[in-house]
Amino acid sequence: MEVGTEVMEMVSYGGEARSKALQAIRFSRKKDFVNCEVCIRECEEKLAAAHEIQTSLIQNECAGGKTEISMLMIHAQDHLMNAITVYDLAKEMIAAYRGEGE
Repeated sequence: MEVGTEVMEMVSYGGEARSKALQAIRFSRKKDFVNCEVCIRECEEKLAAAHEIQTSLIQNECAGGKTEISMLMIHAQDHLMNAITVYDLAKEMIAAYRGEGE
């Protein structure tokens, strides 16, 4: 797969993961923990897919391959990092809505 295609997939997966995490928060606020968990699992799947691409790109670079640093690459990394942050916060908020950790 071409690097540009991989990077665009990272952007897409990161955006989808962020959206699923936010949906999970909305469901948990309504005490709909069944749909909340569905969204969290979907978020985790998207994060895993994005992370797999990221790992592949890093491994290629470690093996001596050249990876062009472009605005698109920076954008993809930004999307992934933001998605991970929103996921982490969603897990904390969901636990709070469930009344866990009091």
